[in-house]
Amino acid sequence: MTISGHDPTGGAGIQADIETIVHYRCHPCSIITALTAQDSKNVHQVFPQSSENFQYQLDTLLADISFQAIKIGLLGSAEIATIIADRLSSLPEVPVVLDPVLKAGGGANLYDGRLMDALVNSLLPRVTLLTPNFQEARLLGQYDNMDDCAKMLLEKGCRGVLITGGDEETPSVQNYLYDGKTRQIYTWKRVAEGAHGSGCTLASAIAALIAQGLDLTQAVEQAQQYTWNSLCHAFRPGHGQKFPRRLQ
Repeated sequence: MTISGHDPTGGAGIQADIETIVHYRCHPCSIITALTAQDSKNVHQVFPQSSENFQYQLDTLLADISFQAIKIGLLGSAEIATIIADRLSSLPEVPVVLDPVLKAGGGANLYDGRLMDALVNSLLPRVTLLTPNFQEARLLGQYDNMDDCAKMLLEKGCRGVLITGGDEETPSVQNYLYDGKTRQIYTWKRVAEGAHGSGCTLASAIAALIAQGLDLTQAVEQAQQYTWNSLCHAFRPGHGQKFPRRLQ
């Protein structure tokens, strides 16, 4: 199951998740947290679902279908984050991958203080793997150093943290996987320009691979390769960012 916002461009959000999950021959179920007004340049406005409507949709789906993994993206509101955390408490055996979408690729903020508090204090303890980029890790972890951020986030209860360096201005991309005991570093050749929806692609790929039975490290390694390949074949449908080509 994927829980995220709707991006009408198809570059990120629910559509990106579905494309990635289908690539891995899993069946995607989806619940939308928010509609957005956005183009390939930036997010202009977010329209969260009402908490009542969201809760009804989620409860209806959970009562009918069992899931091998859950991927969470844009939350939309503190109320929605709290509802998700509450429902996950009854699904302790289901792996959860959370991509904390806090900023749009164009720079727009997608969170407020209440949402941040609900994410860190209610949702993180239910999460198997958190996948922030460097900027999001600094916002969540309250430190500049990634090791310190990861330590703080692990102390909040999530079982693993994958911090991605795609948004940093470095010659190569370095991603850091923390599991509370070790740190693994993955280095990738930087793809020129990057692409809108790369974080959604990576998190959904990890969730799909975990659903197929891979352990966390194997899923992270294979999902990075898939994401890098999709970025290498990215295309530009509009006047802004490129989009990953996920269905190859």
